[in-house]
Amino acid sequence: MLIVPKELFQQMVRIRREIHMHPELGYQEENTAALITKELKRLGIKATTEIGKTGVIGQINDTGPVVALRADMDALAIQEETGLEFASKTDGVMHACGHDGHVAMLLGAASLLKETLKTGSVLLVFQPAEEGGGGARKIMESGLLDKAKAIFACHLDRHYKAGYLVVQPGPISAFTDRFDVTIKGKGGHAAQPHDAIDAIVVASLIVMSLQTIVSREVNPLYPSIVSVGRIQGGSVPNAVAETAKLSGTIRTTETQIRTQIMSGITRIVDAAGILHNADVSVDFTMGYPSVINTVKESEIAREAVRNIIDDKALVDGQFASMGGEDFSYYLEKIPGCLVRLGAQKDGLESIPAHSSTYDFDENALGIGAAFLAEAAKLAIKHLS
Repeated sequence: MLIVPKELFQQMVRIRREIHMHPELGYQEENTAALITKELKRLGIKATTEIGKTGVIGQINDTGPVVALRADMDALAIQEETGLEFASKTDGVMHACGHDGHVAMLLGAASLLKETLKTGSVLLVFQPAEEGGGGARKIMESGLLDKAKAIFACHLDRHYKAGYLVVQPGPISAFTDRFDVTIKGKGGHAAQPHDAIDAIVVASLIVMSLQTIVSREVNPLYPSIVSVGRIQGGSVPNAVAETAKLSGTIRTTETQIRTQIMSGITRIVDAAGILHNADVSVDFTMGYPSVINTVKESEIAREAVRNIIDDKALVDGQFASMGGEDFSYYLEKIPGCLVRLGAQKDGLESIPAHSSTYDFDENALGIGAAFLAEAAKLAIKHLS
């Protein structure tokens, strides 16, 4: 499906592959930022660089209502195993979430807008460190988006074929919080367990008990997850472990459920310590907020999809993803919409993002560029 000029599509593919071959981790995207700046300059678009260390913001026009478009730039610490001819040349680093495509799409949208934008101003936000670094917060702290009245973004989605877009008002991603539990018991020989306090037994009780929070305490109408992803304890098989540590993630979409789960974790951890006479503690690290698309901007996004393709391209997303996205920091201040863009590649239907063999259908690039440009123009029209 080619809905942008062929030359522009080929340019986006070239850019995507160049970035894919040279991936950079969060706040290290110097070469990516240089490529973006060069392309913006070629298009005659003013660019401000080194925002939040490596971010770039281009601006088309400087009068009228201001709308922002965002793409994230960072890669992941994964060794690529795709076998692509343009595979990563950097050991242990890979674009395994489509951010290379996001950059190419926004540069494509910039090209379209440079030729067609008649009124208003568009900020082209190339953001560092989405993958855990919270680069969106750095962009917001710069103050360069203070005048923006709406913001839009696309995220490639391997669940849908190219040509389909999910536009969903309300919560579309989860809070991404972390918890760390520390347990201190009393070490001893495994042959005399009565003289010890086994930290591994306490940890095991906590792990199993945590499963009851979601299954028995949280209203099942509210999506939520408590998962323990790491447990450490002991050093030899014939000794009772004196200490143990476990770490996990909490995923929720509602503030009150987030609070309820944290309270439940604290209660269970404290109770396990009392039950086994161990010293225990739990610490929480707040992650990204939930992405909550605003209603008006979601309708603008739907109108943009209808204009560039048709109604049949719209997919009704009924449920939020339990993944995280720092686009949420923009939406705390600016009305906006993050759209999921179908990009499933034939033969890779079961390959998730953040996988060493991840890839996407490059036909999505033209659709994403056209959508972003159209959404910006429609938002300006609504704001004028």
